[in-house]
Amino acid sequence: GIVGVLGYGGGVIGRYSDVPDLFPGVEHFHTLRVNQPAAKFYKTDRLREVMDIWDRRGSGMVNMHGSTGDMVLLGAFTEELENIFAELTNKGWDLGGSGSALRTPACCVGKSRCEWSCLHTEDICYDLTMTFQDELHRPAWPYKFKFKVDGCPNCCVASIARADCSIIGTWKDDIRIDQGAVAEYAAGKFPANGGAHGPDTKLDIAKDVVGKCPTGCMAYDGKKLSINNKECTRCMHCINLMPRALRPGTETGATILVGAKAPILEGAQMSSVIIPFIEMESPYEEFKAFVEKMWEWWDENGKNRERIGELIQRLGLPAFLKAVEIDPDPRHVREPRSNPYIFYREEEVKGGFEREIEDYRKRHAR
Repeated sequence: GIVGVLGYGGGVIGRYSDVPDLFPGVEHFHTLRVNQPAAKFYKTDRLREVMDIWDRRGSGMVNMHGSTGDMVLLGAFTEELENIFAELTNKGWDLGGSGSALRTPACCVGKSRCEWSCLHTEDICYDLTMTFQDELHRPAWPYKFKFKVDGCPNCCVASIARADCSIIGTWKDDIRIDQGAVAEYAAGKFPANGGAHGPDTKLDIAKDVVGKCPTGCMAYDGKKLSINNKECTRCMHCINLMPRALRPGTETGATILVGAKAPILEGAQMSSVIIPFIEMESPYEEFKAFVEKMWEWWDENGKNRERIGELIQRLGLPAFLKAVEIDPDPRHVREPRSNPYIFYREEEVKGGFEREIEDYRKRHAR
């Protein structure tokens, strides 16, 4: 870019006034992005360190936080950038990502404060931040790339809508059911959604829970609640409404999705499932191997300012799956095929794929 700190290609966003003679106090107004701690947990004394540096060296204006993460320090002169950077790094802080680089990874509060989290989100976020320092500080891609880690499908950091690579906690066994608690919900002992809609809100299980299940995989006979877990898409609707009665399963991991972005060159996109389930245990080597293949393909084929989701859209999902060495899977299909001229090559369609399709047809036969 037009301005920065020695050794870093990102982290500083240059701002110059077009009319410096009219506003001599802000002829330079550069922004620094400071890498936030995982889940944005701060100690007040550490925040005071940054504020002290910024009051002395910059404008004193702070944005907590930018939409992608980062503590954003707004307004510094060019001659102060190296001094600010030196003081921040001496205190253990670092700059975040900007430009065509890996942006600062972000995550939800995870297991530290959320009972639904299926992942150690903070450890994943910290590990990715430390592993990919070169990609974070030295832009070398067609455009920006974002990791976001959600501990469960409630998606509190909106990874599915904003991240080029979404890591969303999930489970592969059955939802745990406490039938005694279900009966107490039915009797009105517990309010719906933990009382979020008022203390006297009685839950109608048949209407509010079973009737609004997006896949119709639940049944309630007035006494017992049952779930056909093979049809469950982990939407969290029932768990959110009856948190005392339903809990995620115990075989936890993550679903990896790729391709979300805001509408810049093309329209907005949600990320799409690429790896339906991965264990996501430290040191996350399987996931990192996938990431390296994904980045190499994008770097080789991407156009300027083309996010990876747009590249997949342009060259096709089969090309992407081949590059990252993942077999086609029914869960890659976002919607029923509407274009009869899109095909997989026969050798790419494995026997398991065909069996799953046949099983799906049988289960949905009318």
